[in-house]
Amino acid sequence: MSQPKPEPLDPARVKELALQVIAADRFPYLASIDGDQPRVRPVSPVRTNGFVTYVANLKAYHKTEEIAANPKVELCYLDDKHDQVRITGVAEVLADRVILQEIWDANPLLRQYLGSIDNPTLIVYRIRPTRVRYMREWALEYHDVDFK
Repeated sequence: MSQPKPEPLDPARVKELALQVIAADRFPYLASIDGDQPRVRPVSPVRTNGFVTYVANLKAYHKTEEIAANPKVELCYLDDKHDQVRITGVAEVLADRVILQEIWDANPLLRQYLGSIDNPTLIVYRIRPTRVRYMREWALEYHDVDFK
């Protein structure tokens, strides 16, 4: 059986293709570290701005402790063609009230379940990339993405 051959990739389109994968995946996977054990779980970003991703969380969730101890995380997005984007970054608790209000206003599920933007159980993480990579299915080769 021969190995599948991916379509040739135009390096000038890597950023555009990576952004398309992000737009197509509603539930990327977030990896964090729990002591010396990696943990991964699907998340539902409440906002994306290019390659900066915002993820809502509850303080009672275990990933809150994990990210507080080590804010280095990775997101993995996958589209229906199995192209993927890996965003390596640092998660920080979002304190910008204007952005929080925009996220709150745009997400009815947050409002339904938490009742108020001032609910003390709510945390929104802003994940700022330190590296972004794109890979087309079966290419077995990552391409660094200019994320700035």
